[in-house]
Amino acid sequence: MAAFRELVEQTWEDVRDLDRARTVAFLPVGAIEAHGPHLPLGTDVVIAQAMARSGAARLAERGWRAVLLPPLPYTAAPFGAGFPGTLSIGASTVTALILDLARELTRHGFAALAVANAHLDPTHLAALAEAAARAREERLLHVVSPDLSRKPWALRLSDEFRSGACHAGRYEGSVVLAVAPELVREDVRKGLPPNPASLATAIRDGVRTFEEAGGPRAYFGWPADATAQEGRETVDTLGDILADALIEALVRGKPA
Repeated sequence: MAAFRELVEQTWEDVRDLDRARTVAFLPVGAIEAHGPHLPLGTDVVIAQAMARSGAARLAERGWRAVLLPPLPYTAAPFGAGFPGTLSIGASTVTALILDLARELTRHGFAALAVANAHLDPTHLAALAEAAARAREERLLHVVSPDLSRKPWALRLSDEFRSGACHAGRYEGSVVLAVAPELVREDVRKGLPPNPASLATAIRDGVRTFEEAGGPRAYFGWPADATAQEGRETVDTLGDILADALIEALVRGKPA
């Protein structure tokens, strides 16, 4: 049996026959946002889908089942709003959508909603956290959304990621090279100089845009150093993080 199913490819009778009490719905979440001159606007969505598939496969190894929902590509992205193509929507809209989805999945008897999130804008992260908190208040199914920018999850990712200089740099570029290399402008990527400015530090200092944070071309980090091998390793780690967070919630009852 496959490790997971795509929900949109199932019939209603397929879903009826699922052991939904042992099935987790995975929702890839990203933004349509500027990712330098070398990566596509949908980079976050590409990474989130890879994370969801990896997490679903790892959860299946632990005796659970999984269905993959279509990705959510629209969210709050104010940091990149000044760049053509970035589509930023209100945080309250994101919270409401996730919460409504959690209500529907609860109605159908699923065990959890796993948010495979690849977008780290603080406004977006706050919207996801609010949705998870409200789901707990309403006693809905578990909404699990590990915040990669925080411990313990951040410690499991690359040194560039931990530095905070990781938007469209080696970390994200490596994943796209691994799963969708045709989307990378290789001739541009290989010639980009490093930009070690830390978004994490800028956010703590109250900065609100990529430009103000020192990213005039909407990238941070070391994009020229990206490799498909690192990308494959990162996808494995992201899948482990998501599966571990789910087990914490499903077995031990701890929110992620």
